[in-house]
Amino acid sequence: MAASAILSGCSAGQVAQTATQEAAVNGTSGRAGDIVLRNVHLRAAQTTDYVEPGADVELIFVAANASPDAADKLLSITSDIGNVRLTGDAAVPVNGVLVVGTPDGQTTALESVEAADSAEATVALSKPITNGLTYDFTFTFEKAGETTIEVPISAGEAPRREAAAEVDEPGEHSGGH
Repeated sequence: MAASAILSGCSAGQVAQTATQEAAVNGTSGRAGDIVLRNVHLRAAQTTDYVEPGADVELIFVAANASPDAADKLLSITSDIGNVRLTGDAAVPVNGVLVVGTPDGQTTALESVEAADSAEATVALSKPITNGLTYDFTFTFEKAGETTIEVPISAGEAPRREAAAEVDEPGEHSGGH
């Protein structure tokens, strides 16, 4: 009996492995007051070394309002890589979310689950951008203030590389044994 009491206490004080895991999403997160930004990323299919200036890319994210009594509004988004144009209703309702853009694998805002508004954000690039780097974006809210977060690029659901079979010569094998 004493052995079972000792063994049952072995995990006391331990942090579960899943307690520190990040969500499997393309983007990053940030916070401004009661507003939590989730899955913030640029969707830009990159076919050369850089996505060149003059291109328009999507800025995608979800802003969740944790306030139990104060709605908020996204006033502006700025970045040194280009002008950000926000269209649609930028209100963030009490205990609700603002969905900006359509994340891969999601067809509509989560209106049936929780209060949600939707908008679009497009970045007209003035500088070249590339995968593997992050770019500073400053989000300014009416009540929550502002926050600057480093935003990565996601290619979305576009294929990452051409199929190896297209470049193989007849009779040759690529990779493997």
